[in-house]
Amino acid sequence: MGMEIERKFTVKRIPDDIESYEYHTIEQAYLTTEPVIRVRREDDRYYMTYKGVGGDNTSLAHEEYNLPLTAESYDVLSRKADGNVIGKRRYLIPYLSHTIELDIFDEPFRPLVIAEVEFSSEAEANDFVPPEWFDKDVTDCRQYRNAYLSRMTFD
Repeated sequence: MGMEIERKFTVKRIPDDIESYEYHTIEQAYLTTEPVIRVRREDDRYYMTYKGVGGDNTSLAHEEYNLPLTAESYDVLSRKADGNVIGKRRYLIPYLSHTIELDIFDEPFRPLVIAEVEFSSEAEANDFVPPEWFDKDVTDCRQYRNAYLSRMTFD
């Protein structure tokens, strides 16, 4: 894949017509968080992802590479992961020339909902005007990263 440029937001509310949008069921587990190496099941596709740190050490842009896996290799690797396995439903919502990826997390992270938007350049990312139902820009807040969530503990 190469360089990924994205922004993350919390949301004030989930769109009323959410069920009308295409979605993916995602499960992911982290083998390491520095650097991020994760395995993911997305519907019936499986892969391993390596995420590097961006050139300026921010969350806006970073290297990302995906390698395909079989279901069997995903099962083996996900059992070796440390921490929480993260489950979520990712809705794909068209917005202007972009696609909003709205992640609605399963337990134990519910009611967490995060919107992500990917961009072709940092300038495009910086010029993005979010829809009114978005709330805070949490791109640089580590507690909203999946790798961080994978390390959370619950009582």
